[in-house]
Amino acid sequence: MNNLLKILSFLVLTTLLSACGFYSFTGASISPDVKSISILQFPNNAPLVQPTLSQKFTLALRDKFASQTNLNIIKTNGDLNIEGEISDYSVQAVAVQANQQAALNRLTITVKVRFTNTKNNKQDFESSFSRYRDYDSQKDLSSEEKDLIDQINKELVEDIFNKAVVNW
Repeated sequence: MNNLLKILSFLVLTTLLSACGFYSFTGASISPDVKSISILQFPNNAPLVQPTLSQKFTLALRDKFASQTNLNIIKTNGDLNIEGEISDYSVQAVAVQANQQAALNRLTITVKVRFTNTKNNKQDFESSFSRYRDYDSQKDLSSEEKDLIDQINKELVEDIFNKAVVNW
């Protein structure tokens, strides 16, 4: 009787998951007829240009899709397409103290993204994504910049991935 219950539970679970299309345990819900994705280079069109940001961001986005989906990453004309630009890279003083000195500085990165799904254009979107990190104003940006960019990129990539293929 116990084995019968296990088998029935497995069948019900399998049926539920297959009814939702393709499901992965990363949360991605991608139709089985979607086989490829193209992610174009994100040029850095921000007023303040950080030289390595464009390449780092684009590679992080490609790596996320490569590691979290079974999609083939191709140069152009994928079933899914992601393109855009880095539109802002800025540093602002935040948390100003009584002596008019900033206790913290904030690095903000904004990317504009155009996502197209050639199999289901209802999922297409054009959005801006923005994330920031604060750092001690006593520290020089150049000493903190690499880690800050890595942290912000990770969050931006996660936001874009979720909007593109996690259809909750």
